[in-house]
Amino acid sequence: MSIIDTEAPLHTAHRDNHTHRDVNGGWLRPAVFGAMDGLVSNLALMTGVAGGAAAPAGIAIAGLAGLAAGAFSMAAGEYTSVASQRELVLAELDVERQQLCKHPIDEMEELAELYVSRGVEPALAREVAMQLSRDPEQALEIHAREELGIDPDDLPSPLVAAASSFGSFALGALLPVLPYLLGATALWPAVLLALAGLFACGAIVSKVTARSWWYSGLRQLLLGGAAAGVTYILGTWIGAAIG
Repeated sequence: MSIIDTEAPLHTAHRDNHTHRDVNGGWLRPAVFGAMDGLVSNLALMTGVAGGAAAPAGIAIAGLAGLAAGAFSMAAGEYTSVASQRELVLAELDVERQQLCKHPIDEMEELAELYVSRGVEPALAREVAMQLSRDPEQALEIHAREELGIDPDDLPSPLVAAASSFGSFALGALLPVLPYLLGATALWPAVLLALAGLFACGAIVSKVTARSWWYSGLRQLLLGGAAAGVTYILGTWIGAAIG
């Protein structure tokens, strides 16, 4: 039985019944998670310092130091990670390029066998592989996609990754510090603003998940609040022990 309404045109039925969420998340997922990381880590740091009975100025300084340290750490780590991944991919592409130059027939047969394994008739698979292998650069791109699962024309940029990680983390980490920079002397405005930011980030993440916005927002709020509560208790204990 077909799942497509036969009374509707095929393209209309496909459009209505076959839409998908963005499973990769695009830029939204890493940006929001970077902001949440900054929020949780800096909120926890500041509540821990506040639990140790530090002065408001000391809490603000700790928050700004946490912002700078975390943002630079995230940027450096992301740059190194993406650069290493890119270098590995380029090295594998060079290996594949050399194989295409040295053993073009073998590589063509390998591509044909891949299509056969996916259900294409052997004769047709060989013909398709032969035609695709006529252009060396096109053959390299197809082998990279089929064998390595990568797109040679869409490799991530280490600089873009580092800058986006720095910016998103810094933005999230700024929220709990902001009330102190505006003159607050108590911890609760920073906590309330940070928890509101966590709820908002969780709600935004629901755009790329199957969860409702309130569930995702509440879950992130509770997790971030729990982290802040634990560090506040630890800060209180440590402050009492060394005070």
